[in-house]
Amino acid sequence: MDGLLVKNGRVIDPANNRDGLFDLYISGGKIASIEPCTASVGNGTAENVIDAKGLYVLPGLIDIHTHLREPGYEYKETIKTGMCAAAAGGFTSVACMANTEPVNDNESVTRYIMERARGGVNVFPVGAATKGLGGEVVSNAGELKMAGCVALSDDGMPIADGGLMRRILEYSKLFSMPVISHCEDTLIADGGVMHEGFTATRLGLKGITRVAEEAMVARDIMLAELTGGRLHIAHASTAGTVDLVRMAKERGVNVTAEVTPHHITLTDEAVIGYNTDAKMKPPLRGREDVEALIEGLRDGVIDCIATDHAPHSPIEKDVEFDNAANGIVGLETALSLVWGLVENGIISRDCAILRMTSGPADILGIDKGSIAVGGDADIAIVDPGKEWLVDPERFFSKGRNTPFSGWKMKCKVVTTIVAGKVVYSG
Repeated sequence: MDGLLVKNGRVIDPANNRDGLFDLYISGGKIASIEPCTASVGNGTAENVIDAKGLYVLPGLIDIHTHLREPGYEYKETIKTGMCAAAAGGFTSVACMANTEPVNDNESVTRYIMERARGGVNVFPVGAATKGLGGEVVSNAGELKMAGCVALSDDGMPIADGGLMRRILEYSKLFSMPVISHCEDTLIADGGVMHEGFTATRLGLKGITRVAEEAMVARDIMLAELTGGRLHIAHASTAGTVDLVRMAKERGVNVTAEVTPHHITLTDEAVIGYNTDAKMKPPLRGREDVEALIEGLRDGVIDCIATDHAPHSPIEKDVEFDNAANGIVGLETALSLVWGLVENGIISRDCAILRMTSGPADILGIDKGSIAVGGDADIAIVDPGKEWLVDPERFFSKGRNTPFSGWKMKCKVVTTIVAGKVVYSG
């Protein structure tokens, strides 16, 4: 599809201070012009027209933290189903984690992922920080960078060896790649399965103290300060983590952080009833943590919102709570969950959009996340007032593991456009 005109929409792009009624003319996968709706630029040559009257036209959303599972775990998700889920959620770019089988720790796996991802949303592989996610030998960051990886991470497998983490930060600095850290001291976590607090005691489940996360965050921040490496804290979940990142930024440490929609909308009480769809790492925390994370979003301590989309099959979730896999699917509910905070006046509309577009783009160093003439035509058209019911059976993702089943949400993606091509129309 070429010569596409998106007309009459309210274009909102906080990164460029744009908010108004504009027509976008798209040609060759790029935005050729942005003109007030009264203009007719492009109307005579556009082969296809989308009337966005009454809708918001946003930069395509970007997810810095997605698990596509392929290769190796196609029974949970494939690159194709993951891309379809992303498009349905308004995401035009996703960064996929390395915990596949084989692990994405070499050029061949990276190129396989990129080849399988052709023709859909933009997929940016994240290479393993250590060989086989084993936490012993540093991966070849140069090889991964050349193959197309945008970051390094052993996500899901905390790097316990501080000396090794120092070398990873030093090595990755040579290739301008952020190191995405799953901050968890597993010895402190000590086999816990949910947040340590009243709810865990009530349910008789072993808890995970906040310190298990915060101790590792503090260590990694100090290593980033020592090395000058680029550190990104994955799925921050505690008030203490927000404080540590805030103080580090004040000192000029090169650190960024993300939060997930579920960690800013749910507390550990979602586990009541032994709901395995609310089991994740880091676990859902207390109300004070949720409030601190939201405040971090508001003031920019938290740089972006990431889904941590983690599809699992029923055989891994429909078991005893202690034995259930960690993680939930998030690509298709993320925007609506965040928009709920906007509707309730908890965060501003521009804050929400920035943290899901230019925020993650800046961290990954990709030229995405805004609507500008000459830029890639990656766009999400949404109906902010449209209500919808979360029905996991209608997900594009293979995963059905969501604690939001049956929730009524507002803000629905109508159309997703990648490089000028419509990849989703709802």
